[in-house]
Amino acid sequence: MASANDMKAAQATYDGFINLVKVSTPIIAVIVAFIVVIIQ
Repeated sequence: MASANDMKAAQATYDGFINLVKVSTPIIAVIVAFIVVIIQ
């Protein structure tokens, strides 16, 4: 079984990853939409 410190570190890493995905997804969508408009 993982220790409490390992679980805290894992939770912090997971939370950071989820926040990064939440922020980067709309930014990537805007960039893709901009490129699609330019290509047309």
